[in-house]
Amino acid sequence: MAEAAPPHLALPSGLLELCALLGPSRASLRGPERVREQMSLKNGVRSPSSLDPEVLSIFVPPFITKEDSQMAGAPCVTLSKTRRRSFRKKKDKPKTEPWKGLPPEDVSVPNGVDLLALPQLCFPGGMYVASEPREDSVHFLVLTDVCGNRTYGVIAQYYRPLHDESCFYNGKAHWEPSWPTAGMAGCFVPFAVCVVSKLPYYNALKDCLSCLLTHLKLCKDFEVDNHIKDFAAKLSLIPSPPPGPLHLIFNMKPLQIVFPSRADPESPLIDLDLHLPLLCFRPEKVLQILTCLLTEQRIVFFSSNWALLPLVAACFLAYLHPLQWQHTFVPVLSHQMLDFVMAPTSFLMGCHLDHFEEVSKEADGLILINIDNGSVTCSNDEDFDVPDVPLLAAQTFIQRVQSLQLHYELDLAHLGASMDLNEGRARRRAWQQKLNCQVQQVALHLLFSIFREVKNHLNYEHRVFNSEEFLKTRAPGDQQFYRQVSDTYMFRSFLKARLSGRMDAFAQMDLHLQSEEDRFNGMLPSPRRPTIEKMASRKSSPLHVAHRRMVVSMPNLQDITIPELPARNSSLRKVDASECSSSGVVLSVTPKPTYTFKIPEIHFPLVGQCVQAYYSDCVALLSKAMSLLAPDSSVLLARYFYLRGAVHLMHGQLLDALLDFQSLYKTDIRIFPADLVRRTVESLSGPQRAQAERVPELRRLISEVVDKPGEAPKPDDRVKNFELPKKHMQLDDFVKRVQESGIVKDTSIIHRLFAALTVGHQKQIDPETFKDFYNCWKEAEAEAQEVSLPLSVMEHLDKNECVYKLSSSVKTNRGVGKIAMTQKRLFLLTEGRPGYVEISTFRNIEEVRSTTVAFLLLRIPTLKIKMASKKEVFEANLKTECDLWHLMVKEMWAGKKLADDHKDPQYVQQALTHVLLMDAVVGTLQSSGAVYAASKLSYFDKMKSEMPSTVPKTTSETLKHKINPSAGETFPHAVDVLLYTPGHLDPAEKVEDARPKLWCALNEGKVTVFDASSWTIYQHCFKVGTSKLNCMVMAEQNQVWVGSEDSVIYIINIHSMSCNKQLTDHRSSVTDLVVQNGTPSKVYSCSRDGTILAWNVSTLRVTSRFQLPGGRLSSISLHDGCLWCCTGNRIVVVTSSGLLCQELKIGENVGDIGMSFLSLQLLPEQEQLWVACAGFNSIYVWSLKDLTRRPQAVHLQDCSEVSCMITVKKQIWVGGTGLSQGKSKGKIYVIDAERRTVEKELVAHMDTVKTLCSAEDRYVLSGSGSGEGKIAIWKVE
Repeated sequence: MAEAAPPHLALPSGLLELCALLGPSRASLRGPERVREQMSLKNGVRSPSSLDPEVLSIFVPPFITKEDSQMAGAPCVTLSKTRRRSFRKKKDKPKTEPWKGLPPEDVSVPNGVDLLALPQLCFPGGMYVASEPREDSVHFLVLTDVCGNRTYGVIAQYYRPLHDESCFYNGKAHWEPSWPTAGMAGCFVPFAVCVVSKLPYYNALKDCLSCLLTHLKLCKDFEVDNHIKDFAAKLSLIPSPPPGPLHLIFNMKPLQIVFPSRADPESPLIDLDLHLPLLCFRPEKVLQILTCLLTEQRIVFFSSNWALLPLVAACFLAYLHPLQWQHTFVPVLSHQMLDFVMAPTSFLMGCHLDHFEEVSKEADGLILINIDNGSVTCSNDEDFDVPDVPLLAAQTFIQRVQSLQLHYELDLAHLGASMDLNEGRARRRAWQQKLNCQVQQVALHLLFSIFREVKNHLNYEHRVFNSEEFLKTRAPGDQQFYRQVSDTYMFRSFLKARLSGRMDAFAQMDLHLQSEEDRFNGMLPSPRRPTIEKMASRKSSPLHVAHRRMVVSMPNLQDITIPELPARNSSLRKVDASECSSSGVVLSVTPKPTYTFKIPEIHFPLVGQCVQAYYSDCVALLSKAMSLLAPDSSVLLARYFYLRGAVHLMHGQLLDALLDFQSLYKTDIRIFPADLVRRTVESLSGPQRAQAERVPELRRLISEVVDKPGEAPKPDDRVKNFELPKKHMQLDDFVKRVQESGIVKDTSIIHRLFAALTVGHQKQIDPETFKDFYNCWKEAEAEAQEVSLPLSVMEHLDKNECVYKLSSSVKTNRGVGKIAMTQKRLFLLTEGRPGYVEISTFRNIEEVRSTTVAFLLLRIPTLKIKMASKKEVFEANLKTECDLWHLMVKEMWAGKKLADDHKDPQYVQQALTHVLLMDAVVGTLQSSGAVYAASKLSYFDKMKSEMPSTVPKTTSETLKHKINPSAGETFPHAVDVLLYTPGHLDPAEKVEDARPKLWCALNEGKVTVFDASSWTIYQHCFKVGTSKLNCMVMAEQNQVWVGSEDSVIYIINIHSMSCNKQLTDHRSSVTDLVVQNGTPSKVYSCSRDGTILAWNVSTLRVTSRFQLPGGRLSSISLHDGCLWCCTGNRIVVVTSSGLLCQELKIGENVGDIGMSFLSLQLLPEQEQLWVACAGFNSIYVWSLKDLTRRPQAVHLQDCSEVSCMITVKKQIWVGGTGLSQGKSKGKIYVIDAERRTVEKELVAHMDTVKTLCSAEDRYVLSGSGSGEGKIAIWKVE
């Protein structure tokens, strides 16, 4: 028998928080005369006065107490001290003051439910006796506690006849009949049943109450309380579904009620018809209302239908996701609460349409939204001062909304009539789910198009948003909108989420819609400029021309006329749809598949045995459902674990609950209820805790949630606006300020900039100098953004080229014009009729000189550029600009040479950054020494002249490309592990997902993913833990397993790029992983303490485990069903079950007893065992035929240490550290396995080679230490 949970354990709440019966107070009806008066008043004899509603009964879970359970011989869990779970007013105190909303002490009312206000909200229009039966009605409430937590109420109003022979409904106000029975004919009294839940189940609870009303109408008055209590008890026993695709179904008779779940932990729960506002308002008005919400106005909805007020308001808040309304939200105000609209702060409220004129006149500055006629106005006839949504985003939204199919009848026209009530409801629900998905995507696309470029103005390291620069990039007509939005709490929370890397719907859409250009730009640390392709695309857009700030005047481009734009407040329907960049066709959205789990029947009477039977049925059905799942259904499996764990907890079976939560932790950590598990562990009795500690899985779970050190104080997550400094800055503060400004992130480049700005001065920078530098940089950036080249010029340039610098108009030996610099070339933009004259590509330059030429009595500074392929020398009389251009061209020339030599395009990008900083430094200092100061940034030019180093021919021929996973970071990170995964075309994924990928493990648990078909960044850094990552493998084409220094194995879904699963069975650092393909496939993992675990990939369960003595286990390999293990000074060969087969010790046949095995490679065809030893410069080769024989040593020349080794075809690639041209470099040695000789010696990196991996045996990829932090791609021959 399960033990009851201790009193202080708060169990996972069911769907119900509270259920209440409300009706007229006893004072409202004192005999038939009072009733007749009310009826005549309502029938229009004179101005009616409503009855006084009050709470008649309250039902609060749990409905089975500890004493009840003990009497029934069944286990039970209680939340706190024993108390009655319902109350009714008593008739034995008729002369006392009527109860005014405070329940008896033995009934606990949930937080957020104000019983004083509840009667008014349940009868917001007043309570009146009717002379004839009225139709049942439903409306909704949103209740908020002092902490801002919301609870949701659904109210069903209905009428019952008042009979003289019975009590006044609930047994507490008996009337002794003293008038003829016929006197009360045609008297119907209103009552309401209110259900309060923590979850916004608008439709589900409405359906539940509809089922209840069918029973209440048939029951006698004295039976009403029991019916409502049974109804409340059912709801209280239904667990709330976890986020994901599993919905719950409960038979409420006659309806099957569906309780949907949230799509994911970051999404809101949607149980309403999201298209309702689109039926009430034109798309233009929807945009106006969304703007009011985004700018946090004081908003009041009006309708003659109470139910529409909260539903429409909730729909609009759902449209805002992932932005969240954080102010007062009271969608239903009774007539007694109208003074709430006088509040001075932002709010969202709802009133009956009867109060429209009153509210409009009494309060100023309100946005009044009439749901019934679809109008949006401002109170007191004030000017409507809410800005418009940005034009292009608005156009797209309108077109997509107009493409939606909003009417179910049209979808139903071709179908036959359904003979089954629940079948028809299911069909309607499926249609609504699809439409909801489309509406959410349309709204999300709107927000995405509005806020997509915010990320370009965020500094993630220092949590800074450069709002002023962001506003400058907006079109003039849109700036007012962005200025108002950027000042709101909602927007600041949105920024916090971006800076924290939250993978919500906005971030997922950003990843999904990322273009190749976005991914390419993500790799560029240099300042971004518009590409030739973008320049060409905006040529034809009059909107863009109108929005430009005319900063730079190009030759013959001064006479641009600004076209007349559509009036900003005119109907957006009139805007030409051809100007919209996005298709007006509704997005093709397929709802994710959903699944259902049917809750078993709850049997009555509600005593211990029945509750126990219900819990047992739940567990049995969940276990059965889990047993029928396919092996790859981990998403559903996690939801079943969650639900079964919650039911076990409610049942008092704490250890069983913890086992389920441990399984959930491994299966999907996103929905793991960490706080609930911690409280459950803390509530265990002594014997229970001891029993849990004896189970390995539970012991680790307890250590994870309870025993680990307390969490560090929450870091300051505030978002700061960038501000210019007001004090003098030393180097460290200057670095921080420049990074915050978004100019440069690379710390080493900022150090050079500091040296340039402080030449000849004290080593600190004053605020004025920083301000001048910042303004020079931003002005140059703005000028470059506005450069517009003629189409005849753009034809000569590559589509990805950008113009980074333009000279003033100068005389050259090829004509008069402006010299333009791109990342690839110099060209002359000739004056007169703009034309293109090629000067040279940087690769083709042979010499650059700054000299003077005589002109009359003057000597004019001239730049001379000699090309390798031409005899003619280009000359330009640059005058005062000559020295600066000389520096810039030489730096770009040097950067291009380094890029070509090292196959690393980042050198060009860094050179561009140096060049633009030189320009800004000269503009800042404006002194005779400004060019000398700027020369401090000629880093690559000095490197070329002072330390000329040629890349060895073999290295140059083998090296194909270099990429930088630390691009955009403040300093380079070591590449600890690399993994290449081939592309697999899965119909369920988009084409980009099917491409091959390169996974890079950086420091502190960071993982960056490259698209291996283009070597562009596919996914910027995301975190898997916070410790160093040691190994990665791919399992079953859709999972990447990552072993960490923190002893956890993290599992990444390659489609969603999320890590939702963690395996925590190791007790020490996970050092290696190896996959055994088969059915089912297995993964072997090892940890430094000598533990080896075998995992079933489908179930994520350990199928076997064994321990190697001595520990120091660094790597494992699989060969012929046996595991070869490197453990310190031994190599141990064991079977998959842990039986020892062979053992190789260093001391037996290798001379140096101090050696330690690092890694091994098995070559079965050659029957060889290749072993690398830590700290040594040789590789040792054993024959598999006889491991007792002394190995052959393959010496690696100029190698100081080996760090990694892999097998590729019939070659062994060894990475480590060695000498090259007298300096320590990262080196790779390619060894012929048959001849056992070094074929190639490759100078790979500036720092040690930390990791190697093979890409389909065609390429080898190497990752370097933090001194360089780059990845080299090598050709395999």
